[in-house]
Amino acid sequence: MRESTYAAADTFGPPAQVLSAAPVVLPAPDRAVDLEMRVSAPATGDGLPVILFSHGQGHSNNLSSMNGYAPLVNFWAAHGFVVIQPTHLSSTTLNLDPETPGAPLYWRSRAEDMTHILDRLDEIEAAVPQLLGRLDHDKVAVAGHSMGGHTASLLLGARLTDPQDGTVVNPADPRIRAGVLLAAPGRGGDALSESAARNLPFLLTTDYSGMRTPALVVAGDKDASAHLTVRGPDWHADPYLLSPGPKSLLTLFGAEHGLGGVSGYDVAETTDENPARVSVVQRLTWAYLRTELHPGDSAWQAARDELAAGSGPLGRVESK
Repeated sequence: MRESTYAAADTFGPPAQVLSAAPVVLPAPDRAVDLEMRVSAPATGDGLPVILFSHGQGHSNNLSSMNGYAPLVNFWAAHGFVVIQPTHLSSTTLNLDPETPGAPLYWRSRAEDMTHILDRLDEIEAAVPQLLGRLDHDKVAVAGHSMGGHTASLLLGARLTDPQDGTVVNPADPRIRAGVLLAAPGRGGDALSESAARNLPFLLTTDYSGMRTPALVVAGDKDASAHLTVRGPDWHADPYLLSPGPKSLLTLFGAEHGLGGVSGYDVAETTDENPARVSVVQRLTWAYLRTELHPGDSAWQAARDELAAGSGPLGRVESK
């Protein structure tokens, strides 16, 4: 693959024009429906790294699908990444029968979606002619918000025990070189609320001890998520605290589960609307993945320095 034509940068530079194609459809006869996705990319450039993005759940009809998370996707694509957003079976846009196997959150199918995409990147390129030959298949990252963060963690090496059959599930994909977990779930066991333990038993056995792939964990210090955990905001730092390095943790001051509004522009379900906070998430996540996929690039250090130097900083970064 050709090296990216986007030069190593310690500043973000002007955004490129973004091309977005949807729906891109992969036939999936063993899935309840075919796998649909949105593919976003800069209009120019070669050797482009890839981010697989997993949506969360929520009250809105379309944010939890390939049509959500524009604040992140547009930024990443405008600064040199190809972003692929599948619509998981858990999306309300599909309106699947609640008796469909895996319902309602389809935790196993979500991870399988990402593996299918990686297996068939050539088909995806062929389906979007403007992308043909422009992707670097060796530079792949995964990112996800909330339930999507859980999906991303499994692909990075986290494990769990299937509550249906007692088998240990480990869908880690070695083709994925780095990840970003946004407001992801923490450990299971007694950290879960009674409701979560009863209705989402796959969360009971989450084990981050094998999550060795480099990752940036993003957590809000006001993200209590009381419907899921009794531990309060600290729970969302577990993927950092309970996994081996190398890892980094971005703690956002005053942030709730929406992290300022990452799931969409001006959406009603964001309880902590804050464009400056979203900008921090955009810039720090981009810089982290840029440096992880291009070793020696200075973007991550520059972004950390910028955050620390701000007057009234919006967050802090720690690493191990």
